[in-house]
Amino acid sequence: MQFLQSKILDAYQPGSLAWQLRQKRFELFRQWLQQFPRPLKILDVGGTPAFWESMGFENQGQIHITLLNVEAYPVNNARFKGLGFTSLAGDATDLSRFADKSFDVVFSNSVIEHVGNDLRQWQMAREICRVGKAYFVQTPNLYFPIEAHFYFPFFQFLPIPLRAWLLYYFDLTGGGLKRTLLAWQHRLSFRRFHRRQEESWERCVQRVQSVRLMGAAKFRNLFPNGTLHAEKFLGLSKSFILYNPPLKAPQASNRVIYLPSASRAGV
Repeated sequence: MQFLQSKILDAYQPGSLAWQLRQKRFELFRQWLQQFPRPLKILDVGGTPAFWESMGFENQGQIHITLLNVEAYPVNNARFKGLGFTSLAGDATDLSRFADKSFDVVFSNSVIEHVGNDLRQWQMAREICRVGKAYFVQTPNLYFPIEAHFYFPFFQFLPIPLRAWLLYYFDLTGGGLKRTLLAWQHRLSFRRFHRRQEESWERCVQRVQSVRLMGAAKFRNLFPNGTLHAEKFLGLSKSFILYNPPLKAPQASNRVIYLPSASRAGV
């Protein structure tokens, strides 16, 4: 179980499969970001300092990132070379504290599926387009066979009571597996197991209801001017990114470089 967590599921564990997939996504963001002049103001809706640290995003120069989440996080700017951070508490569906086009880029990674119903998702998309001159937004694919938050096959299509039951009796988040095993040891030996508040039935129901995945068509409708990029895994679309403006192709160089014939053969 620990191997599953550290080598596959943990997006903050360097070398894990989840970490590699996130790094690949972030590399696309790096390439896309190169087309914007500095200084650059970025709003990360739902972001944390840990995310940017795990991506190794430093030495960029003249970039300030405002993190907006349900709670503010302490930020140690000395840890990020060439970057400045501000962390604020707020609601992703209401960015009224910010003026129109007050950020060069609005970035959001796996957040829009957590804000609530269709109306709140539309409100978040509207606010992102309002406050940002450009945007880069990602969300998991509803139709990918393994649900992205609970790592269970077709979990998103099960009835909510069954999803809550699975979460209540089995840890499907990729973490806390030792606690799950401990709970089952108590059950099998008829000993009382004291649940923590976050393990209550009510909390499990809230957690499964808090995730509302979407397919490509619905995602496009929220950001109709965006360019859609599908992240593939084993040939299937694992998640989607919508960004605007499009990724600018590198400008061709006027220099002509002649390579030896042996080198050209291997290109």
